[in-house]
Amino acid sequence: MDTIPQLKPFVKQYTVLLSTRRQDGTLADTPVHIAVEGDHAYIRTFSSAWKVERMRNHPVVRLAPCTVRGRPTGPRIEAHARLLPAGSKEDIHASRMLSRKYPATQGVLVPLAHRLKRDRTLHYEIRPIENGP
Repeated sequence: MDTIPQLKPFVKQYTVLLSTRRQDGTLADTPVHIAVEGDHAYIRTFSSAWKVERMRNHPVVRLAPCTVRGRPTGPRIEAHARLLPAGSKEDIHASRMLSRKYPATQGVLVPLAHRLKRDRTLHYEIRPIENGP
């Protein structure tokens, strides 16, 4: 499957800036790893992270290429975030995609940190919205 134009800048990107909407409408930015596959992408997070509640309340998010520290380096796109059901084929596939792209961090360190913290690992599918900002 070919990568859609909106996601092409993120295919080889190490970190992207995920912007989620707070209750008051302001954006909260978080640098995250991303794995792109065709017309969608995957991200992973702790279940206790604040962005989980923000994405549940407002599933429309923004993505931008960024540095590891979160400084944007390119234009933002608007996308829809969907929580993948735990243990589903999609969830397992998302985990494998992230582990394949980031073998040390997402393959070893992040899963270990999630186990040590005794927190559930959540995967989200990110699909660009046709007419972004």
